Amino acid sequence: MDRKNILDEVILGYRQVIHERYQHDSLKEAYDLPASFDQERVDRFRDFFLENIYPKPEKRDELNEAFDSLDEYIKSPEKLLRLLVESAKLIFKYGRHLPKILSAGMKALRSFRSANVFEGKLVDQAIASGKQPPFDKEDIEGFIGALNKSDIESFIENSKSLFETLHDRELVKKISEIVEHLIDSMKSQPQHYSSQEISGLELGRDIIKGGDALFTQLSVEEQSQIFEFVIDLEKNIIENLFSSEQS
Repeated sequence: MDRKNILDEVILGYRQVIHERYQHDSLKEAYDLPASFDQERVDRFRDFFLENIYPKPEKRDELNEAFDSLDEYIKSPEKLLRLLVESAKLIFKYGRHLPKILSAGMKALRSFRSANVFEGKLVDQAIASGKQPPFDKEDIEGFIGALNKSDIESFIENSKSLFETLHDRELVKKISEIVEHLIDSMKSQPQHYSSQEISGLELGRDIIKGGDALFTQLSVEEQSQIFEFVIDLEKNIIENLFSSEQS
């Protein structure tokens, strides 16, 4: 079986792990679950992960193509900044904070690429283990536990970065406005920007908007409680898997 097929099977296995992890009754039994993190919100967080960060293999090719075109901008946000400085409205509104806001948005989008890298590491472990797909929960957890600690820490930090951005309500509004302006500007200059580049930004916009919806209609206190719970949950589970395999 070639690497692409193994990757698809790893993706399917990890999606199952995420699905099982975010079950309200199980979380309520095992953790001090915030009252506001009810069944509906647990489902919404799980679906956000599955639709945007760990989508099915058939959607992954489409997302990868879009992000391939966006990678250059994620690594060098100043290239997009040139488009923004043409907008007197944005310059007047955000002034010297404009580069910082744009960089925060691009940093959040790196989380998707971090997931790609993480899955690639799991594929390496799957191949090294000699196990044949389909991979069940125990297989995936074993692959995670066999990773280097630096790989675990990098993945956790990148995931945290995304939710830190989404948790900042004002920042999300500013990022959304700026990205919408970038999309409109690129569409108005088809001779300079390809449809793939535009699709990449539209994808980034949709991920940020989807994450924004996770915190909508929550009080500031509830937002903080859920944010801290999700980050601690992801960190503790992955670190525990790593620690148990190393002991």
